[in-house]
Amino acid sequence: MSNYITSLPTAAWQNTWPRQVAVLGSTGSIGCSALTFLRLHPQRFQVAALAGARNIALLAAQAAEFRPPVLAVLEEAAAPALRALLPAGYSPEILVGQKGYETVAALENAQVVLSAQVGAAGLRGTWAAVQAGKVVALANKESLVLAGGLMRAAAARTKAVMLPVDSEHNALFQCLCGQAPESVRGLILTASGGPFREFTPAALAKVTPAQALKHPNWSMGAKISIDSATLMNKGLELIEAHHLFGVALEHIDVVVHAESIVHSLVEFHDGSQLAQLGTPDMRTAIAYALAYPLRLDTGVPRLTLPQCGSLHFTPPREEAFPCLSLARQALLDGAEACVALNAANEVAVEAFLQERLSFPGIAAVVAKTLDALPRLAPQGGVHSIDDVLALDALCRTAATKAVATA
Repeated sequence: MSNYITSLPTAAWQNTWPRQVAVLGSTGSIGCSALTFLRLHPQRFQVAALAGARNIALLAAQAAEFRPPVLAVLEEAAAPALRALLPAGYSPEILVGQKGYETVAALENAQVVLSAQVGAAGLRGTWAAVQAGKVVALANKESLVLAGGLMRAAAARTKAVMLPVDSEHNALFQCLCGQAPESVRGLILTASGGPFREFTPAALAKVTPAQALKHPNWSMGAKISIDSATLMNKGLELIEAHHLFGVALEHIDVVVHAESIVHSLVEFHDGSQLAQLGTPDMRTAIAYALAYPLRLDTGVPRLTLPQCGSLHFTPPREEAFPCLSLARQALLDGAEACVALNAANEVAVEAFLQERLSFPGIAAVVAKTLDALPRLAPQGGVHSIDDVLALDALCRTAATKAVATA
């Protein structure tokens, strides 16, 4: 995969066991699923560090079970609260704040760093791991949406490795292994379509957060569930796929596949298409990234094809779900537009969850923020992570104003 964002792990890394894992975002959906997998293979993996934001009780329970020597929390007040919940005789180092997360990402003894924070908040952790030359199991798609070019350049310099955890990109990665880049015609990302894929515009206007959080196939956190319902998740994944695999936008397609059994496909010039199929459970993709190149038991129920019945594929209804079109245009418009797209979406999704914005209003706020980008973006472009985050902050302010006037 010569167009891939990084090299693949060295033979020495592949043969090092037990593998030390640092988890950024251990209390979130991906982090919890990862620990469920690690629990099955205590001879293969050890937990080097856990970092969790605000669910201190869960972080304490995870720490008590896996006993990592290092923990991290975002807020100063959470450190003594966490310490008080830990069992007697276990006294790990507890790091605090964004710097603490970055320290976890760069831990010398961590052989793989799972970047599993949600949203732009995960950017600095991923960046720290890449700067340290780590093997990064990447679940934080925003790291590439916001800074794909910077990540590619840094990985080339530090010899860091990225292994995708998103189910679609993990599927593409599996299908591309061993294939000559020149044989690839394009990538096909599958989307479940979310719970509202057949709704009329009038029905979409009445959608509630409770309805949107009920994904028909996947168990995910709140933000990603809403993104799935609006198709913004697929838009962000399209941008991620472009940066991961070095494939131009015109060679990346999206299809709605309601059953979520085919996780994505690669099309080749000879007319063949290779697909990765599996039960819709994130543990499969997490396991392949953490255990690469081995395929270990995940505890995921076996996929039985006769029970699946028919599999259906349809084009996305972009007129009803414009977030996908907005993401596609942002990729064409450049790095600054991708920053604005993500910032506005995070603000809009939070407003929707708080019932301050309608479901169609999410796309409207994103579009309005993108329209404001020419007066927000620095004339010289974004050339560092600090530049990215500065523009992110400006776009969040613009999006917040757009929510207030929606």
